[in-house]
Amino acid sequence: MTKIQSLVFATASALALVACGSNSGQGASRDNVRAVGSSTVLPFAKAVAEDLAKANPDIPAPIVESTGTGAGMKLFCAGVGVQHPDIANASRRMKKSEYEDCAKNGVKDVIEIQVGIDGIAFAEARDGLGLKLTQEDVYQALAKNPFGKPQAARTWKDVDPALPAEPILVYGPPSTSGTRDALKELILAKGCETDPAMKALKDSDKDKHEAICTEVREDGAYVDSGENDNLIVQKVEANPKALGVFGFSFLEANMDKLEGVPVGGVEPTYATISDFSYPGARPLYIYVKAAHLEAIKGLKEYVGQWAKSWGKGGLLAKAGMVAAPDDVQAVSAKIAGEFTLLDPAGLK
Repeated sequence: MTKIQSLVFATASALALVACGSNSGQGASRDNVRAVGSSTVLPFAKAVAEDLAKANPDIPAPIVESTGTGAGMKLFCAGVGVQHPDIANASRRMKKSEYEDCAKNGVKDVIEIQVGIDGIAFAEARDGLGLKLTQEDVYQALAKNPFGKPQAARTWKDVDPALPAEPILVYGPPSTSGTRDALKELILAKGCETDPAMKALKDSDKDKHEAICTEVREDGAYVDSGENDNLIVQKVEANPKALGVFGFSFLEANMDKLEGVPVGGVEPTYATISDFSYPGARPLYIYVKAAHLEAIKGLKEYVGQWAKSWGKGGLLAKAGMVAAPDDVQAVSAKIAGEFTLLDPAGLK
């Protein structure tokens, strides 16, 4: 995009936003940047917001809300105008269907920035069961209908005779969470596809594959614990027979109380997540509404503050985020600096 094109785009965006705000019945201005979305990204987004406010006293600190990735995308994609969020934080990539909803509601210009890496950590109390699991173990323990059959496992030993004869009890994220989506994609589906028939089903009947391989049991063995990962930490700490599922940063911040459960023989650590050898490693993103860049005070600066914060040894690494590889950081920094629009062709 040339400088002239950028100026024209920015001016048009600002005028469109003010017009939308004027007609919204909710006022034509907003003092703060507003971000919604992932509970995993929440502490990082807040840290960047606080750092921005310290460095720029004339910019009010952005307001960051934890809604879950899915719910955050719905709010973000609902429209352009001051009544709608400027940023969606996400612990998975935007879905094609979400982008289509955005476009349908006039949010046609979206900027996608990978801000780092995280892992879906399985953790237990330090005096817990000492579980060592595989993706197939997790699938058989948590699937509603493992391999297309009714769920019959009540204890971990029912899943694998080598595991303890203790009831399956897992505290984890809700269906609106990007962590839940990543759990389904990176762990449950992979465990399901250890069966060749299930793997073949992915090509022959995608909907059936999704139902069998990713639907989570609802009989109490898996407990939906809402968009509060700290609450999961507390529940697991209080119950040595329980397992928790949340972002790696919450495990790292509570290593005095919890310990990671290996998956496929690999423990969730900074190193295994950064090199993606841990099966639950996943990128983290922010999505920015281009139409708000000129009209919302501090939005450009907030995006720029992310880019200043995500390096190795930087603010976000100190807060528990795993830094992305150098080449990914370079691409992200270029996007954040030039506000390059997302090409939706690669979305799924």
